Amino acid sequence: MEWKENPRHKPLILLGARQVGKTYILKEFGKSEFTHFLYINCHNNPFVEALFTDFNIDRILYQLEQYHECQIVPGETLLFFDEIQEVRNGIPALKYFCEERRHLHVVVAGSMLGISLRQDESYPVGKVDQLRMYPMTFHEFLMANGREKLVEALLALRWNELAIHHDTLVEYLRQYYFVGGMPEAVSVWIESHNAKTTRAVQKSILSTYFGDMGKHSQAEVERIRMIWNTIPSQLAKENKKFIFGAVKKGARAAEYEQALQWLADAGLIYKVCRVAKPEEPLNFYADKGAFKVFLHDVGLLACLCGARSKAMLLGMGAFTEFKGAFTENYVMNQIKSLEDSDNIADEIFYYTKENSLLEVDFVVQGSERVVPVEVKAEANVRSKSLTTFVNKEFAAYSLKGLRCSMLPYADQEWMENIPLYAVEAFFGREEAAE
Repeated sequence: MEWKENPRHKPLILLGARQVGKTYILKEFGKSEFTHFLYINCHNNPFVEALFTDFNIDRILYQLEQYHECQIVPGETLLFFDEIQEVRNGIPALKYFCEERRHLHVVVAGSMLGISLRQDESYPVGKVDQLRMYPMTFHEFLMANGREKLVEALLALRWNELAIHHDTLVEYLRQYYFVGGMPEAVSVWIESHNAKTTRAVQKSILSTYFGDMGKHSQAEVERIRMIWNTIPSQLAKENKKFIFGAVKKGARAAEYEQALQWLADAGLIYKVCRVAKPEEPLNFYADKGAFKVFLHDVGLLACLCGARSKAMLLGMGAFTEFKGAFTENYVMNQIKSLEDSDNIADEIFYYTKENSLLEVDFVVQGSERVVPVEVKAEANVRSKSLTTFVNKEFAAYSLKGLRCSMLPYADQEWMENIPLYAVEAFFGREEAAE
């Protein structure tokens, strides 16, 4: 809506992993917010393949109007090119829509726009607006379950009220660890509460991703798939730093960096680099050679590693097993979904000290301060790392830590403890880092 109302809008690219709901949301947007809506699916479409033979925008719009027997009216029409990366010159054409038809609302979507450019094509840098769509967050999962009042209390951080509903929220969180936030998986779960059916949807999504990986040379396909398959075991380690040698014995970073970047560009993984100190801007102090890797969706992680549904949906299995990897991946997913907001900077980091057990799970640059984050999967929260980091190692920085655990909210001056179900709400609030 902000993009639509902005008089200086450019063509909008909606990024995001496959099957997070990009096409759905843009269709709903077009139908509900515009007088006219023109949807063009570029996949295996001979008409569209002939449309971008050059960048004559007058001709392109005329042919679209004639072919679809419609009128394209600036300010009243939403023009939506879906899977635009499938068509030669489709993405570069956005530059000319920007320069020659700025007042026209043009949106495009695709799963791998940035990595699908052909050698003779260039990305329209500075000529497009971008938004990224993520899997459904925990509070969106609650909304899908019809728990709007709970969401209202959560987003307002009404801690006393949330404490009353603690057990209910933990139960929904347990479900979320299993289901995740892929819209189809959420929909099937809510309709059936059938773990087997939900897992089948997740397997289908993973199969689609596996197919996408196959659109490369054989050597690169193998590297991409090897990295993908090793992520659960990398997360299960006590020290979750990504080790290329765990992908294949003797593997070197130079061999696998491109494959790893493909997964990141496709929106399937998030890289979290180590930071040397908690000083803004954090990017200045990043060590790009040391990083952790997380999946973009905690439910797909559960499916990929074959976690048993009973262990996740009954008791505390989801929280305690797998060395807390589900919980850390969950926290990462929630914070990452806020990257397009003004509350956090574009990258999330972590901290470890060489030759020491000192480790802080995440270091986040908020709107007004740096927040060191410790993730605990249970109510047992004994750990020296956050205390040492805030009160000793970087005492001069006057930091205030954040611990995410199963305990209710508490403010201990040097550190706040928030329940795990409030992670997104905490970082997403307008005064985040007050």
